[in-house]
Amino acid sequence: MIQITTLGALSGLLISIGLILRRVPPAYGMMIGAFLGALIGLASLGDSVTLMINGVKGITPSVLRILAAGVLAGVLIESGGAGVIAEKIVDAVGEARAVIALILATMLLTAAGVFVDVAVITVAPIALAIAKRANISILSALVAMVGGGKAGNIISPNPNTIAASDAFNLPLTDVMMANIVPALVGLVVTYIVAKALVNRGTKISEEMAIEETSHHNRPSLLAALTAPLVAIGLLALRPVAGIAIDPLIALPVGGVAGALAMGRIRDINTFAVGGLQRMSGVAIMLIGTGTLAGIIASSGLSNSLVEFLKASGLPAYLLAPLSGMMMSAATASTTAGTAVASNVFGPIIIALGIPSLGAAAMMHAGATVLDHMPHGSFFHATGGSVGMGISERLKALPWETLIGFSMAATSTLIYGILQF
Repeated sequence: MIQITTLGALSGLLISIGLILRRVPPAYGMMIGAFLGALIGLASLGDSVTLMINGVKGITPSVLRILAAGVLAGVLIESGGAGVIAEKIVDAVGEARAVIALILATMLLTAAGVFVDVAVITVAPIALAIAKRANISILSALVAMVGGGKAGNIISPNPNTIAASDAFNLPLTDVMMANIVPALVGLVVTYIVAKALVNRGTKISEEMAIEETSHHNRPSLLAALTAPLVAIGLLALRPVAGIAIDPLIALPVGGVAGALAMGRIRDINTFAVGGLQRMSGVAIMLIGTGTLAGIIASSGLSNSLVEFLKASGLPAYLLAPLSGMMMSAATASTTAGTAVASNVFGPIIIALGIPSLGAAAMMHAGATVLDHMPHGSFFHATGGSVGMGISERLKALPWETLIGFSMAATSTLIYGILQF
């Protein structure tokens, strides 16, 4: 078995971060970091390539399922269904409870299978309009949407959850349900933080508060909800009735059912193309992630972290959330962070006696703590959606980190300390 040094693995991580900060595409940044890290770790040219390819092989099942999920995401987003769901939630909660409305709208969209950054971008026009009328700051509105999105993300059929379920060989619905309580805690913390920020920072101007225009061909709420409900219903057959339907089938079938309910089955190809375009970037990023995971898995980094925990007297289960946090910070992505952490550290955590579901839940929640760092696309996409400059967007980082940490701490309490 090919082995590289811990220094090589750490160097690969640091090189990847540096390249991503310099605006190199994350997939290329991680591939270059993996290759150079392997060389620094004393692997030959041939062995370096072999380690990278082996790492990609481990991530391939997740890539396939994520591409299949593009049909569901495409139907929700391209049809206008995601916007309908968000608007109805805001209408139901009311503008008097603007912060709660924004939190719930983004949370439920993400939980339904919309990417967290896309969910924020979808809700942003509504957020700007109601934030102007409710006189809350841009910072408060953004933190409300991001916090809601983070909470929804750990209970969703999104790529990060798929990556965790694949790596730990668990049903997708089990991983989705495992973090329901941490997600609820995240919602409460988000509300407290967003309410505390309503008068901090820039307020919404008339120019920014552009009302969303109506679309003549948008679906009804029931039709918009059909796609996620069918997909999640099919996935739920495994724990409910013992019928295992893989996400590779359930997610696109849900999308097709949604298109039928909307009366737009003829547009299914258009929806699928739009969804594929959104998923292809994630899939390509995960290929780069796989190369980096292959290098780290073949190094002594994971063993070094275990030895550090033992020497410090800290319990072994902390490796799960800490690895999720560390990898999400390195990649500035929940999906990439979860994928690297679960593929590299998963086998060691299981060998330490931590149950696989608890390990997946803690690692997944841990990956939400630092996934919003400035070298990732999420930071810029969400800030741009509400017209924030870089300096003001940076002010949200501590609050986003606090929200993610509250969920990771709750998950660790449940599955590490209490061992449910």
